[in-house]
Amino acid sequence: MIVKELEQQLLALRPSEKVQVIQLLAQSLGSNWQGIEKTPRICGGEACIANTRIPVWVLVEARRLGYSDVDLLMSYPTITATDLGNAWVYAEAYPDEMELAIEQNEAA
Repeated sequence: MIVKELEQQLLALRPSEKVQVIQLLAQSLGSNWQGIEKTPRICGGEACIANTRIPVWVLVEARRLGYSDVDLLMSYPTITATDLGNAWVYAEAYPDEMELAIEQNEAA
């Protein structure tokens, strides 16, 4: 895909999708994921929303079960829409990690 075609597609995105694209591109330049932390002694080292004990895979599974972003923000009042955006970008970048975490939780 040439840059001109990509530019047209990017401009057609919704604002929230543009934020996700920007975050993904910025994060792909380094290994630091803004707003996402992995701490060995918190949630078993799973990727979590920064400064919380809310694993990204939990949000991914909730979304699959039909929860909207609004539902999630109401259920988790300590996180923001930006936190959710960070989680979705991370989950898209690491789908195998999300699947494994969900499978391990279901098996437990």
